[in-house]
Amino acid sequence: MVPIAAGSDGGGSIRIPSSWSGTIGLKPTRGRVPVGPSDWRSWQGAAIDFALTRSIADTAALLDSLQTLQPAAVFQTPLERSGFFAQLDQPVHPGVIGFTTESPVGTPVSPEAVQAVQDAVTFLREQGFAVEEIHNPIDGVALMESYYTMNAGETAAFMTELAAGLGRELTADDMELLTWALYQTGKHTSAADYSLALSKWDQAAWQMAQLHATYPIMLTPTTAWPAPKVGDPLVSASDAAKMEEITTMRPAAQKQLIYDQWLPALTRSPFTQQANLTGEPAISLPTAVTATGLPLGIQFNAAKGQELILLRLGALFERAGKLKWLHATKLD
Repeated sequence: MVPIAAGSDGGGSIRIPSSWSGTIGLKPTRGRVPVGPSDWRSWQGAAIDFALTRSIADTAALLDSLQTLQPAAVFQTPLERSGFFAQLDQPVHPGVIGFTTESPVGTPVSPEAVQAVQDAVTFLREQGFAVEEIHNPIDGVALMESYYTMNAGETAAFMTELAAGLGRELTADDMELLTWALYQTGKHTSAADYSLALSKWDQAAWQMAQLHATYPIMLTPTTAWPAPKVGDPLVSASDAAKMEEITTMRPAAQKQLIYDQWLPALTRSPFTQQANLTGEPAISLPTAVTATGLPLGIQFNAAKGQELILLRLGALFERAGKLKWLHATKLD
């Protein structure tokens, strides 16, 4: 097992496997780690590159190495001039921490995920922090609909470029079924719909900025459920059959099918996508193991540019022995 594993996170693809593998997963602030010059916008800022790690010190040191300001970058985040690693051991003063275990899209949350958050709340209160239960102000369903609109549009753009490079039209045989469904849906997504979807991200970012004025940190489960078994079907047979016929559907029906077919996967992990769309940093910490031995993480979100608070909180859990590793981890 390596100490650092590179990853990209466009909706939780660092934090979800982190929760399910017993590792630390940080998604930095949008613009902290630019991805240009080939693709400055990378899913319109939703996707960011970083890593899964096995210590907070490695996480902080890696962020020190990768943070940068590039004049041509579309998204800019001021540098942490004093560095993250050098400030890890300073006291944590996050103000009031808000927590919720309610799924933002109204799906069920496992008792194990709820308990993981409750245990973290107990620990934080024992350390002297003020922690209050809150309601997430974001309309999660509307936000996910906007996310899927972006996914479809970006897939169509990529496939259009690929088809031009190949000099031929693409067919369903050229790609996986879901990719084909997104491609077809994206071809019928208007510029107006795409623009309105991105506006929802901006509105959500404003709502979270208002929340953070009172609660600088928000605590949730990382994933609502432990990892599925290899081979567990995440797309129903009926939805798969509908995707086979997606070219015959009206645009509204195509969009609804995209939402419906992703719902089983979204039910397992409904908490991570919000930070991608608002641009905020979020970190998954491996604080829980289920009765069957499966890891489960908790997630802290902070305002844009506030990775240092997240790392200091992680260091607090780490020093107290609250991070539960699947394999022995020795820190020098």
